Amino acid sequence: MKNKINKILKEIRSKKEELSVEYKKIKGKYWFNIEWKKIVWNTKAKKKLKKLKKPILDTIFWTWFREFISIPFIWLMLIPAFLLDIWLFIYQNTAIRLYKIPLAKRSDYIIFDRKELAYLNVIQKLNCIYCSYFNGLMQYSVEVAGRTEKYWCPIKHARKKLGSHDWEVFFAEYGDSEWFKETFCNLKAFDKIKK
Repeated sequence: MKNKINKILKEIRSKKEELSVEYKKIKGKYWFNIEWKKIVWNTKAKKKLKKLKKPILDTIFWTWFREFISIPFIWLMLIPAFLLDIWLFIYQNTAIRLYKIPLAKRSDYIIFDRKELAYLNVIQKLNCIYCSYFNGLMQYSVEVAGRTEKYWCPIKHARKKLGSHDWEVFFAEYGDSEWFKETFCNLKAFDKIKK
């Protein structure tokens, strides 16, 4: 490691791996398994969760006026989201391929598993599908942008910004021209992606 910032970024990556292990432990606690990317519930758990489902009318009448009037603004965000999704597909299959950067898998970011929760009613499931798509798409776009930034602009900022991607650990320090020369348009860091 060249410096303390990279050491911290490596620790963050390690903690993300640790978090992944903890997510796997949840399966046993709540009696489900994942088979071929599909959630499979234990029969006992399924029955228990169905009893907790809130009736649709309760969901509709529970909604506060402020939530109700926000619905069109939330759902209209799907228009730019769909456009972004299309352009990310085009971008990845042209520019990213030309740079020989491994493609980010969309399905690693956009995951529709919440609809399998028996305690959610139709409206809640629809909202969960929206959130899974939109937030997953944003994370997917950050990954695609991060890979592009790693290739073309692998320089850390002088100030710490809120939010980041995992590629920053491979970036040169702000002001370190030698390190930048080593990392600019260098594909070596992409070898770390698990196939």
